[in-house]
Amino acid sequence: MGDKTLKAISPGRRAWMQRGLALGGAAMLGVNPPARAVAATTAEAWPAGPIRLVVPFPPGGSVDTVARTVGPQLQAQLGQPVVIENRPGASSVMGAQHVKQSKPDGYTILLNASLQVANPVLLATATYDPLNDFVSITEIGAQPQLVVVRADGPYKTMGDLVEDARKHPRHVTWAIAAFGAAGHLACALVNVQAKVDMPIIPYKGGGPALMDVMGGHVSAQIEPMASAYPHVQAGKLRALAVTSAQRLASLPDVPTVAESGFPGFDMPSWYGLWAPAGTPRAIVDRLHMETAKALKVPAVAEKLAAISFIPMGTSPDAFAKYSASELEKYRDLINKAHIKADA
Repeated sequence: MGDKTLKAISPGRRAWMQRGLALGGAAMLGVNPPARAVAATTAEAWPAGPIRLVVPFPPGGSVDTVARTVGPQLQAQLGQPVVIENRPGASSVMGAQHVKQSKPDGYTILLNASLQVANPVLLATATYDPLNDFVSITEIGAQPQLVVVRADGPYKTMGDLVEDARKHPRHVTWAIAAFGAAGHLACALVNVQAKVDMPIIPYKGGGPALMDVMGGHVSAQIEPMASAYPHVQAGKLRALAVTSAQRLASLPDVPTVAESGFPGFDMPSWYGLWAPAGTPRAIVDRLHMETAKALKVPAVAEKLAAISFIPMGTSPDAFAKYSASELEKYRDLINKAHIKADA
C-alpha cells in the first residue's frame, strides 16, 4: 500500500494501519500479531497510566515504610502516578495472591519482605509458587531488626526477658507482624536457642503489633528497623538487642542478639519487588533500572540510611537466584524450629 493511499484514509484509521504494517501486516489481515511484537509494543508505551504498588500489610509497618520512601521517587522518574495500595491479610498472602492474578502488564506490582518466599513453606493458604508465579524485579535492600519491649517495662536486657520467660512459661509473649516474616523466624529461633516457651502472637502487620507492645498487651517483639526505630527514638519502646552481626552506628549502646547469649545469630529483613508471571522482560528491566536509580537519589538514600537500611537494586536474574536460595534457607529453619502456622 503506497503513501498516497494511506493519505486518503482518515487519520485515526491511517495510524492503526501503519501500526499494522509495522507488525508485519498481521493486524491489517485480521490475524493476531506475534506475541513478541505485541509485548515489545506494550513495553515501549509503558507506563501510560497509574501503577499500583501493592503493599500486603496495613500502614505503619516496615514494608509500608519502604514503599512510601521509594514510591514517590519512582513516580517522579516514571512520570505517572505510583499509587500505594495496602492490601493486608493472611500474613501478606492476600496481597500476593491479588498481584499473582493481576494482568501482567507492569501496572500492578508487589512490594513485600522475605516472607514472600517463606509463606508457601509455612502456610497452607499460600497457594502460590514464589519462584514461578511471579517475576523477580529487584531486591530493594535489607535492614537489621530490633528486639523491642515497652520503654517503662521491667526488661533491660535480653537476659532479663529470657530469664522471666523461663520462670513463667507461656506468660512472656512475642508479637509478630505476620507468620513467616523475618521477625517471626527470629522469635522462633530465640525460643529454640534459649529453650524457652514464649507464645508467638500474630498480627496483621508490624504497626498494630508494635502498638500492643507499647500498650503492655504483649511482652516483646522483633521488628525491622523501619517501623521499630522511630518508636525507640520517641521513647515509647526500649531496644534490647539488634539482630545483625554487628552493632549499629545509630544505636551503639544496644548489643547484638549474638552478644546477648546467642552466638552466630544474624537475621536481617529484606525487601523486594515482584510482578505477575508473564510480565514483559522489557518492563521488568525498566522497573529494575528505575528502582536502582531511585535508591541512589540523596533524599531517598538519607531516609533509608536513617533506619540502617542497606539499599541493593540487584538485577532481576540475581534477585531470582537469591530468592531461590532464601527459600531453601527458610525451609530448613522452619523444619528445624518446628514452626507451624498455629504456633
